Amino acid sequence: MRFNSLNQNRTAVGATDFLRRSDRLAALLPAVQRMAKLQQDCAAVLPTAFSFCEILSCEDGVLVLSTPNASVAAKLKQQVPKLQEALARKGWQIETVKLKVQMMRAMSTPPVERRQLLLPETAVNSFEELSQTLEQTKQNASLIAALKNLVANRR
Repeated sequence: MRFNSLNQNRTAVGATDFLRRSDRLAALLPAVQRMAKLQQDCAAVLPTAFSFCEILSCEDGVLVLSTPNASVAAKLKQQVPKLQEALARKGWQIETVKLKVQMMRAMSTPPVERRQLLLPETAVNSFEELSQTLEQTKQNASLIAALKNLVANRR
């Protein structure tokens, strides 16, 4: 079970609603809430280093975290005593923190907004005039078609 801190707000409500609807899955709800709370507490203690990590499991005092690469794991390893101390103050009984380097799913990037070229009306008129005045030859046929298409799309 993974609890991705980047999408936590968006999916937490949907996940809990889904678990509440089924009697069999409702038994998982306390575990999910516990892991989500642990994820929040870890992120509060280590906001920068933990932003790329996920909790894989937390059983018998052993917290297992996934890291995207060895560099993040090395930085996080230096912060383990601080993390354990802060979690202990919050009531978590974490004796050992293990780090696993795992390929993470690609972070989704927002789609790039495509800009449309804005041409003044005089430019569109000039392209239209050019398409009409060009000599009708085999070499100019594709250029004339492209100019007519440009004019049609801009109007």
